Amino acid sequence: MGVNLEYHFIMRKRVRCLIIGSGPAGYTAAIYASRANLEPVLFEGLQPGGQLTTTTEVENFPGYPEGITGPEMMEDLKKQAIRYGTEVYSGRATAVDFSVRPFKVTIDNEYDIESDTVIISTGATAKYLGLPDETKYAGQGVSACATCDGFFYRKKKVAVVGGGDTACEEATYLSGLADKVYMIVRKDHLRASQIMQDRVMNNPKIEILFEHNAIGLFGNNGVEGVHLVKRMGEADEEKVDIAVDGFFLAIGHTPNTEIFKDYIDLDENGFIKIEEPTTKTNVEGVFAAGDVADPHYKQAITAAGMGSKAAIDAERYLSEKGL
Repeated sequence: MGVNLEYHFIMRKRVRCLIIGSGPAGYTAAIYASRANLEPVLFEGLQPGGQLTTTTEVENFPGYPEGITGPEMMEDLKKQAIRYGTEVYSGRATAVDFSVRPFKVTIDNEYDIESDTVIISTGATAKYLGLPDETKYAGQGVSACATCDGFFYRKKKVAVVGGGDTACEEATYLSGLADKVYMIVRKDHLRASQIMQDRVMNNPKIEILFEHNAIGLFGNNGVEGVHLVKRMGEADEEKVDIAVDGFFLAIGHTPNTEIFKDYIDLDENGFIKIEEPTTKTNVEGVFAAGDVADPHYKQAITAAGMGSKAAIDAERYLSEKGL
């Protein structure tokens, strides 16, 4: 539903508020910014609607007592943003120059737009193992968010891939819902902090499969099990299958911050550092919201909350500067 850029931006090469990325953070920032009369322009990026569009059912977002699909919810947020005057385009930011005022953002490697403020809501991408079956069973048993999807696996068996703190947290969370949780760990030890290790080791519902690699999934109607290789590459290597209903990836997220790294301060994992409780970055006039600046919660509702804060921060900045 993008608009032809060349046709439109002949009139508007410069805007007051540019939002990079969609999803709950970007669209909520757009709703707030447009209602504050900032006339925001939003570029949806590679995945319009963000990670939530890969989620089938969303049951934990307030206001939807019957639940809603991720794509439907994002379409609702988008319509709300457009209703208040946000201009939404399908382009992707491919380069930025935050050393100049107004800021310069390049769209699709060919179109430059200037803006007095920028809200970065480019999100983070869950890391996958790269198995074809992960795509095959997407939304049918494969997930990268236990908090989002764990509820669907009450009284069932699930597997969690990973050996760090995130994997231990996800396994612990799932153990409160599922009957059995397998942790699939490549190495012969956990990388997690000692407190998290103790938590999973002492949980009767969690079984840790050390030195196991997942090589595929199987099932006729969604995931029914995982193909594993124990001690891969060793003389006593052996193939093992386990029956599970859900397969959770917990090997981390990659924040989509590559184009900002020359200007914006990032943490060791590439997430944008913000001056909490605000959404301010180290560059005055540039704000960040959602998963791109949140390595901890990664929820639609927290991303939306950050989006509202970013728009308010942008409005205050513009007022202070008389822009």
